[in-house]
Order: sequence, then structure tokens, then C-alpha cells
Amino acid sequence: LRKVKVETPKGGYEADIKEFWQTGRSLPKDHEFRKWMPSNKWATEIPRFKEKVHKLFEQFDLVGKSLLKSVAIYLQIDENYFEEVANEGNSVMRTIHYPPVRQNEKGERSGAHEDINLITLLIGGHQPGLEIRSKKKEWLPVNFDPEVLICNIGDMLQRFTNHKLVSTTHRVVTPEESSKNTSRYSIPFFVHPNPNWVIETLDSCCSEDNPKKYQEAILSEDFLQERLKEIKLI
Repeated sequence: LRKVKVETPKGGYEADIKEFWQTGRSLPKDHEFRKWMPSNKWATEIPRFKEKVHKLFEQFDLVGKSLLKSVAIYLQIDENYFEEVANEGNSVMRTIHYPPVRQNEKGERSGAHEDINLITLLIGGHQPGLEIRSKKKEWLPVNFDPEVLICNIGDMLQRFTNHKLVSTTHRVVTPEESSKNTSRYSIPFFVHPNPNWVIETLDSCCSEDNPKKYQEAILSEDFLQERLKEIKLI
């Protein structure tokens, strides 16, 4: 028997009720980041699968870079800053299937958590269940619009900005009785920086009212590995 890693929210004990397939950035064999970013595994049974997935990945990647430029402008730093530190980032596109919920099954489809990366883009998931936690600690349902792309802030950006931009706490709850027998699908795109980026809090985001929360810098790859251990994926 082979032990299977199942994603579990940081500090949680019950694994998420979901399964997923994901793809990352394709790099040349001699690229310096290949030691951190392995080759993708492709489903050969589906015609043009690699071609279509690669195209969607590239579209997500372009949108992510555009949004990060807007973030840089808001932070009053060089608008091309993230283009330099996230141009070949360890970004991941994940296709998630939340299966029908069995009777008396414990746990949530995805327990309350924050994403690890810079920002997350989300399409799909038209079935109910996604909720975000407000500043008042209230859980609010997210109503999807097919013309809207949802963007969450992740922990790396939160650390970089000294919590000026706060990571979005969210979850996918077990549906009402009428929807329990229905699968739920979504496609998040996790925008990551280059693995050699050093996350050092911006001085401009620190003040007397918001003193520096992180005294030491950390390599983004080290941050990622720490968090993957916390959610039991490695």
C-alpha cells in the first residue's frame, strides 16, 4: 500500500473532501529553476489535452501578470517589479473536483484556509459553496458571475506588504441537502513568484500604526515548502 498525501487546512485535522489534477509552468530542461519545478504529467487519453491546458495556463498567466502590475502601482513601487520577480514563477493551475457528499461524511469540501502564493485567480465553481470571511469574521457566500474572474490575495503578498494587503480566508462548505448529490468543479490559478525571490517586507508598508511584523526575509521556495508541510502535501 502507498500512503497518499491529502490536503488538510493548516492546523486542521480533517482532510478536504476533494481531488485535483494540476499543471505548472513548462521550462526547458536546462533551466535554472528546474530543480524546483519538475515536468508536468499529461493525460494522453484525451485528444489535444496538453495543447488546450497549456493555452489556458498561458491566458491565466497573462492576466495574473497584469493584475500584479496594478498591485505594484497601488503599492507605489516600480510597476514592473513583479514582472521581474514573477516572470517565471512556480505558478499552478489546478482543476478541482468536489465529489458528491456521502451521508454522515465528516469534514468540509475545503476547510477554512488562506492561499500560499501571491494572488489566486478563480473561474468555475458555479455551484454554491465558496465562502469568504469578512473583516467582521462573518462568512459570506460568493456568488459567481460567468463574466467575472475572482482574485484572492495570498500569504506571500500579505507578508511582502506587512499585511497592508491581507490574505483572503475562504472555504468551500458542504452543500445543502438538495445539492449533496451533485459534484462541484472549479479551476483556480495560483500565481507564484520565481522560486529564488526573497520575500522582504516593504519599508513603505511599515509605520508606527503598522510596525514591521517579519524581521527576517525568506526565500519564496522555502516559504512554499514550509506551508506545503503544514497542509500535509509533502
